[in-house]
Amino acid sequence: MAMFMTAIEATIVATAMPSIAAKLGGLALYSWVFSSYLLVQAVSIPIYGKLSDTFGRKRLFIIGIAIFLVASTLCGFAGSMASLVAFRFMQGLGAGAIQPLATTLIGDMYSIEERARVQGYVASVWGVSAVLGPLAGALIVQYLPWAWVFWINIPFGVACIALLSRHLHERIEHRERNIDYAGAGLMLVALSSLMLALTQGSRLGIAGAAPLVALAAAAFWLLLRQERRAPDPVLHVELWNSRLIRQANLATLSAGVTMMGLIGFLPVFVQGVLGHTALVAGLALCMMSIGWPLAGYVTGHVLVRVGAPRLARAGGIAVFAGSVIVALLAGKGPLAAGAGAFVVGAGLGILNTTFIVTIQSSVGWSQRGIATALNLLMRTVGNALGAAVFGGVLNIALHRFLAAQGEGAAPAMENLQSLLGGAAPPAGVDMAALHAGLASGLDNVFWIGTLFGAATMAASWRLPGASQNRPQTQ
Repeated sequence: MAMFMTAIEATIVATAMPSIAAKLGGLALYSWVFSSYLLVQAVSIPIYGKLSDTFGRKRLFIIGIAIFLVASTLCGFAGSMASLVAFRFMQGLGAGAIQPLATTLIGDMYSIEERARVQGYVASVWGVSAVLGPLAGALIVQYLPWAWVFWINIPFGVACIALLSRHLHERIEHRERNIDYAGAGLMLVALSSLMLALTQGSRLGIAGAAPLVALAAAAFWLLLRQERRAPDPVLHVELWNSRLIRQANLATLSAGVTMMGLIGFLPVFVQGVLGHTALVAGLALCMMSIGWPLAGYVTGHVLVRVGAPRLARAGGIAVFAGSVIVALLAGKGPLAAGAGAFVVGAGLGILNTTFIVTIQSSVGWSQRGIATALNLLMRTVGNALGAAVFGGVLNIALHRFLAAQGEGAAPAMENLQSLLGGAAPPAGVDMAALHAGLASGLDNVFWIGTLFGAATMAASWRLPGASQNRPQTQ
């Protein structure tokens, strides 16, 4: 229920945001409704993971759910876009605990044979939410006050806290704790700077993003120095010495980039280039959300028998093959685009279940939380990196075509909205040229996505068995 609560929140909010923005105004802050949630969630994931290794999962899991519920309640009462963004920051802080700790608890509670199956069951939650979320969001904004987009979380969250309080029992070793405050602070600065540069880079420009990147690099360097001498580091650098964890995290990072290329730009291609409706575009993208849980479910049942290395290779091949199908055949129609998305989703489902189970099996309890959180963090960073890279590629292509038509100063995204049917085209803009520019730009996006798909396959291919390169536990 906790995983479903956070998974469906993303799709419900995305569907309802145009209606919410129409009532609250503040369109300049529109993107921050999503960026704020993603930013704080990414920054807090590894910190929650480490804290759970120190103080136990149950307490932090309940705290995270409680923060998420309070923030969801406040979001429903937001009277302006600025206050909604502030409450979304708080909501992201709660969500940063839920996904990694729910996943880590599975590693604690089940044997490796059971763990693979249960991770497959949990993966299906994301597929269900991807289908139900947009429908629920549309029904809520049509028949209920928009606040219920956020308040719908409350009964799920209250039930989660009640069940966890009664039925989850864990034994925590009581010992003196040396909390690495300096490491936590440096990680906060490093990840915040990096995520701000990625999520807001297109708005800030090179001059605005460069200082953030430099700050992130300096903070990461200081963090590495701090972690090597801290008695109980917040970020266990030695985990990266494990070839299994290193390759799994690299594959997850590049897969997150490829994933964002489809999530962010396949619907635009189906609508703007192929000329279909938003419903058809949503159905094409939905195929990825169907492929993911199906493959995750199957992987959970065969992982022990087939072995992690073989499944990781199969998942990497599927991600690459699906991205090639999209790049080559998406122009043939939404069915071809959906087929490619399904194959990519299947690859992601295989990799996610395989990596989580093998990483958790390669470390002890005292490192399981941070090891799980790092893998989930890599996907989030990959998503943000993909949004920044692909958004830049598309904008450059659009501006070039507009410049060729004497409209270089016109905002590319306004003209894109015109092409998608949201408004009349600005005076003097050649819509045929804009259509060609959009097609060319998205073609570049999809082919760059195949490069990251190839990187995913290469990293997955080198995954060793879970018993190899076992990191030292503390």
